[in-house]
Amino acid sequence: MSGSIKAVIRGLGAFIPPNVLTNFDLEKMVDTTDEWILTRTGIRERHIAEKGQKASDLGAEAAREALSNAGLSAADLDLIIVATITPDMFFPSTACNIQNKLGAKCGAFDLAAACSGFPYALSVAEGFICSGMYKNILVVGSEVLSGFIDWKDRSTCVLFGDGAGAAVVCGEKNGERGILASLMGSDGSQADVLKIPGGGSAFPTSEETLKSGLHTLKMQGSDVFKIAVRTMDVAVRDVLQKSGYTLADIDCLIPHQANMRILQAVSERLELPPEKVFINVDRYGNMSSASTVVALYEAVKHGRVKKGDLVVLVAFGGGLTWAATAIRW
Repeated sequence: MSGSIKAVIRGLGAFIPPNVLTNFDLEKMVDTTDEWILTRTGIRERHIAEKGQKASDLGAEAAREALSNAGLSAADLDLIIVATITPDMFFPSTACNIQNKLGAKCGAFDLAAACSGFPYALSVAEGFICSGMYKNILVVGSEVLSGFIDWKDRSTCVLFGDGAGAAVVCGEKNGERGILASLMGSDGSQADVLKIPGGGSAFPTSEETLKSGLHTLKMQGSDVFKIAVRTMDVAVRDVLQKSGYTLADIDCLIPHQANMRILQAVSERLELPPEKVFINVDRYGNMSSASTVVALYEAVKHGRVKKGDLVVLVAFGGGLTWAATAIRW
């Protein structure tokens, strides 16, 4: 349509805490081995935030780089959306804390969709921009999962890491590039397979919830694996159909970096060759809402995504939630 507005990612940024926790380090902490972790997850190492380092600290660092790469300042922002399940606190929002750190003067709110958080937030930003309501939106995915992990549970503690990524999303008229289609989904009937039960109104913090370990992540791994593979496969096909493209048109698939076996199973279902699937889970583990944006940042930085490419982001997370975005870069 003449005069239509597209939501375009103009700048990307990332911040990964320098502290590395390798599989060999975990061997000293829990009953596991490097071989066991690598065989089942494909993860070699993950990064852990310093004590006292908050989601807003990581997110603000990623945001500064994204703004610089976009050629914009914090004063240019109309809105900040932060995807996180490990906020600084219940309120004020982590987005407000990032707004303050950047010196921005705009609306700000958090969005909780677990590992689907970044594409969820990207879809929300797209809606605001295409409606003409806002022009420049900062979307951040930031997690400090290390504070919510049971480090004695070998089935979960090996999987997760800390990090943040950010994207500056802007409106452009009559252009070829930008977000072509997006989708969001959820199935609350499957909420129990992946959750942090304690701390909310269901189980308010108490001595008993702390003793019971309700404030750490709980996961039914085999169920998550099966549902994740099936759901991400369907989400990719659906978002391509919405955008008018096929699997053969994909130049780069950027899936949520949960587990190498999940990524391989999704790639096989979609019949995509390895060179069309970007993977960095081996170096970072699962960073929840930060995973897809950090992977996109690295894919662009290392030339795996080039101007004119058709890029598809897809993620799956607790909720259960899933989301996908098709982008002409």
